[in-house]
Amino acid sequence: HSRMSRDTSLGCEGRGALPVTTMELNTLNSRLNAAVRNRDKEAVLELLEQGADVNSKAESGWTPLHTAARYDKDLVRLLLDRGASLHARKDNGGTAFTEAGSAGNVEILELLLERGSDINEQDINGFTAFMEAAWYGREEALRFLYSRGAEVNLRRKTSEEKAKLHKGGATALMDACREHHFSAVKILVQEMGADVNIRDNRDRNALVHALKKGSSTERYESAVAIAHFLLEQGVDVKSKDECGKTALILAVEMKSLELVAALLEKDEIDIDDADEEGNTALMVAVEKNDCKIAKLLCEKGARTDLGNLIAIAMRKRSLSMEDLLREYNARFVPETPRDWKPNSKRWRAQLKKLDQMYRPMIGKLKTFPYIQQKIQDSIYLGLHGGTEVAVRITRSAEGDKEKEFFEKCSHCEHLLKLFQSEKAKGCMYLCFPLWEKNLQEHLQDPEGLKDYKAALKMIFQALRELHSLGFAHQDLQPGNFVIDLSGKIYLADFGNKRRSIEGQEELVNSDLEALGRLVLYVLTGGRKPLQQVGIEDLAPSSADYSEALDLVQSLSSHDERGLEGLSKHPYFWSNQSRFNFLKTVWNNIKDDRNRESIFQDPNVTKETSPYPEWTKLVDKYILRVMEKRRKKYTDDVSELLRLMRNMDEHKQEGITKKIGDYGEYFLETFPKLTIYVYNTLRQNPTCSHFANFQDPSV
Repeated sequence: HSRMSRDTSLGCEGRGALPVTTMELNTLNSRLNAAVRNRDKEAVLELLEQGADVNSKAESGWTPLHTAARYDKDLVRLLLDRGASLHARKDNGGTAFTEAGSAGNVEILELLLERGSDINEQDINGFTAFMEAAWYGREEALRFLYSRGAEVNLRRKTSEEKAKLHKGGATALMDACREHHFSAVKILVQEMGADVNIRDNRDRNALVHALKKGSSTERYESAVAIAHFLLEQGVDVKSKDECGKTALILAVEMKSLELVAALLEKDEIDIDDADEEGNTALMVAVEKNDCKIAKLLCEKGARTDLGNLIAIAMRKRSLSMEDLLREYNARFVPETPRDWKPNSKRWRAQLKKLDQMYRPMIGKLKTFPYIQQKIQDSIYLGLHGGTEVAVRITRSAEGDKEKEFFEKCSHCEHLLKLFQSEKAKGCMYLCFPLWEKNLQEHLQDPEGLKDYKAALKMIFQALRELHSLGFAHQDLQPGNFVIDLSGKIYLADFGNKRRSIEGQEELVNSDLEALGRLVLYVLTGGRKPLQQVGIEDLAPSSADYSEALDLVQSLSSHDERGLEGLSKHPYFWSNQSRFNFLKTVWNNIKDDRNRESIFQDPNVTKETSPYPEWTKLVDKYILRVMEKRRKKYTDDVSELLRLMRNMDEHKQEGITKKIGDYGEYFLETFPKLTIYVYNTLRQNPTCSHFANFQDPSV
């Protein structure tokens, strides 16, 4: 019977079981899954009687039925009879039927089919039970599933997103070839008519799959045997792998003389076909220092004027290979450095040196992790397919997580983006568009960063983008901000200290405090180390001093505006916008009494006016002209705003000649006015909306 859904107070209906709590139910379910894995049928029955959920899931979505389908027909029947869902899926979409296929138990497969399993059902990666049986070499299961209608030549279907990355499309035959199950390969081809020339989404056929992992000692013999068999069956020898390597090149990499000879007997073989790196089979043989294969290739007409073979042999210290190649007219050709000018100015000399030196390629990447090619800790110069890159080298496990994170940054304007990646020998090589300097280096360069406001805008946006992805940075060091040739700033996370901000407001506040220190560091030109710079290092004489001071204090105090609001802080406004803001305040607040109270009421105004006698600071000529037809101006701040508004709306030629640009004059004469008016309005509940001034440039 089907198990009914339950809430935290329901027991197993119809069995007289006592009600169980959520915690008790979770414990029962955990014990049930463990009992199935321990093959303890008595415990399974007892736990089901106590109310355990027969469809409960363990790690990675495994249900009791998934586990039982691997080994125990009687337990599978018991679980099905107690309501186990035949169609429950693991996190990867696998069902009990596909699990039974991987285990190869024919009796269980038959039982599941009788209960309603679909012979060709697939997991999210497109695997069927038939493919699973082929992957693990379960010959009896292959024959049974084929007899019940399994599609032999079904190509693996995967998500549209993965298909765009050329993943999927493999068949059961390719799986058996890849895992070197020779007997299963013969069964699939000879008994079931598997097509040896179907290609997957990366254009690889069964022969390429057989040779891809055939270099290891334990797989060599089976790979060669499968390849010979496929050649007898008429497999297409022109198929290539995803790196452009032909079957001939793969056979040379395996150092299989007999397989190379067998392939060369095929008329359709192009002996000089090269992979995407330009390497021919002979070049690979010389690189592998395999004289026997090299001799065979030369005898069959392989060109010796490709790839400077003598230079490779000399580097390998192989006189016998040199002699062989010279016998077939190979000549040493001195390499002429190409006339290449890197885009980077700072790294130009090192990049040219890297371009000219020999380095073993890591996929499409050429890099040399030593001190003279170092950019910063664990990051080196590189050329990926000829493109200048910065290469971060990590262990593979860590690199996979880093790659996943950086791929999330692909649509962000100021987060460092991943260009490409390569893997080799347990290491991940993450390649980024090359930058010129980090923020610290840029600030300390006499010809470096001067527009601090533009730089901070980009820094603020970068952190906003990171927070929008759900992460706090936790390491806002100048070395984690990099600047490209155009001056654009990107935030990186080379220390991998980021943390999820879900339910962690203190992490966001920590980032804001660190951002406040970074603002001080930038505004003081990086003269002091980040941890030593303080408010006292700001120059009070700077034009933006009041706004900068308020911005830093707001960041440090976890201001309620948050990062989004502080990104629109008056510090980032242009001078024209500040003047526009000030001159419109008087118009926005219509009532004269409100204008006065906003800037005078001690219960509303948290700061006293920085200019209590402003009429003594303004040019006397201005007051004389402006007061001719208007009432006199008093020392109230609202009156100063009225003056600015009136002057701008009723421009006087004499005043203009005397003081020039009105905005520049007032901001220079009253540098603390903007932030005072802004904060006063913001802190007043009735007028706070007037502080939401939109600067078009922010």
